[in-house]
Amino acid sequence: MLDACADLLDEIGYDALSTTRIAERAGVAIGSVYQFFPDKRALTQAVIRRHVEGFVSRIGRRFLSEDYKGWWEAVDAIIDEYVEMHRTVPGFRSLHFGDVVDLNLLDPGSDNNTVIAGRLRGLLLQEYGLADSEEFDLAILVAVEAGDAVLKLAFRRDPNGAPEIVAEAKRLIRGYLNRQFAGVSA
Repeated sequence: MLDACADLLDEIGYDALSTTRIAERAGVAIGSVYQFFPDKRALTQAVIRRHVEGFVSRIGRRFLSEDYKGWWEAVDAIIDEYVEMHRTVPGFRSLHFGDVVDLNLLDPGSDNNTVIAGRLRGLLLQEYGLADSEEFDLAILVAVEAGDAVLKLAFRRDPNGAPEIVAEAKRLIRGYLNRQFAGVSA
C-alpha cells in the first residue's frame, strides 16, 4: 500500500490522491487500507516516515563505509544522498518530507525539517565528535532549511536536479557551517 501511495503521489499528486485509488493500485480491498490507515493523510505520513528513515539509514551506511577527509565531505554526501533519492525513490520528490502536505507530519511538536535536522545532527555528532550546543543545533537546522530550499530550486529547474544549483547548495551549506565548525578538521 505504501509503494502504491508513493507511486501515485508522483503521478497525480497529493490533492488527487484517494484511499480508493491507493487500494486499486495496490490490488487490495478498500477495507484493507482502512484496517491500517484511516485516511490518505495517514498513508502519506507512513510514506514520509519510511523515506526519512531510508534517508537517514542510507547516510548512516555511507558514513560507515566511506572515509571522509572531514565534516564538509560528510555534508556533501548528505546532499548527494538527498539528490539520489529525489531522482530514484518513488514518492520522494513529491513529498519533500511532507512540506506540501503538512509541515508536522513526522512529529506533531516539530516541523519536518526540524526532525530531519535532529537526525542529521546526531549522525554528525557521533561521527565527528563536534561540540554539542544550542548554537550547533541552530546551525544544523538553518543548514537543513537552506539546503532544502536550494535543492528544491535545483529540481524545479531540472527534473534530475540542475547540477550547477546542487553544487551551489553544497557551497552554501559548507560555507555557512564552516563558521560553526571553525577549527574542526575531523
